[in-house]
Amino acid sequence: MLLFPMRKIVVSPDTKPAVRHVLVDAESAGQRLDNFLLRVVKGVPKSHLYKAIRDGQVRVNKGRCKAETRLASGDSVRIPPLRLPAPDARPPVPAAHFPVLYEDAHLLVIDKPSGVAVHGGSGISFGVIEQLRAARPDERLLELAHRLDRETSGVLMVARSRKALVALHDMMRQSLGRKQYLALVVGDWVNDRQHIRAPLLKYLTPGGERRVRVDALGKPAHTIITLRKRYGGAFSLVNAELRTGRTHQIRVHLASQGHPIAGDEKYGPDAVRAALFAQGFRRMFLHAYHLEIAHPVTGEPLVFDAPLPPDCQALLDSLAQERA
Repeated sequence: MLLFPMRKIVVSPDTKPAVRHVLVDAESAGQRLDNFLLRVVKGVPKSHLYKAIRDGQVRVNKGRCKAETRLASGDSVRIPPLRLPAPDARPPVPAAHFPVLYEDAHLLVIDKPSGVAVHGGSGISFGVIEQLRAARPDERLLELAHRLDRETSGVLMVARSRKALVALHDMMRQSLGRKQYLALVVGDWVNDRQHIRAPLLKYLTPGGERRVRVDALGKPAHTIITLRKRYGGAFSLVNAELRTGRTHQIRVHLASQGHPIAGDEKYGPDAVRAALFAQGFRRMFLHAYHLEIAHPVTGEPLVFDAPLPPDCQALLDSLAQERA
């Protein structure tokens, strides 16, 4: 029998994960546990974090907790050994700089381009917030104050302090401020001004895709539509003001009136989207162009405007020429 000496494997202390106990400071008070962990243990996949919480490996003040647990100043969070993915397991998030509309110690407001998700998830590796964090590695906190659909462009607020984030979330829940969008809809919009009050319900298609429909069992939703311009009966440009903030609210409300947004792949006609695509317009025409809101910390009135993207303006110019 041949005997081979066993090789001794030495694990470097720097690479061996260990249990950590992190105290929650005043700046993090009020934050959800999952968001706190995503900031403290950067690079660990979300699925690993949520599994650790479900399994009871993450604890707050020695007790079991949930992802949505709100932390208080002085809480002790137990963080179990969590290994980072191998360096070649996934590409790093590319840093990106977006047009800045406003910035101070508490608030960052950018002009989000179409085609970029606001955050990673559901098959998307990263979004605006992850790219902002990569571009600003020294920022203590960068959190989304609200959301825009992936294909929607325009004004997006990002909190730079816990105080601002809590205040902005409260303001969004109360539908404070004025959020206005420009949308190009299919067909000839009739009324100069129209209030759409129709409850919206989220559901999943048989294929597992998230959708929203008008349904009496849904949550109340209110959108104010103002006609801006007609384009020969084929399209109309409208202003949409949100009085509530439901998922896909403007898209579903407009589609429910028989006027879906041009280029909308979920609620609009395929034929119209294909025709626009052939002309070089390859997005949904929905742009968050105007936001009025009080500063979350000082209370100062703020007004933000994002210009219409060049591809949207080019489409309007083309439609106007066809009509002339």
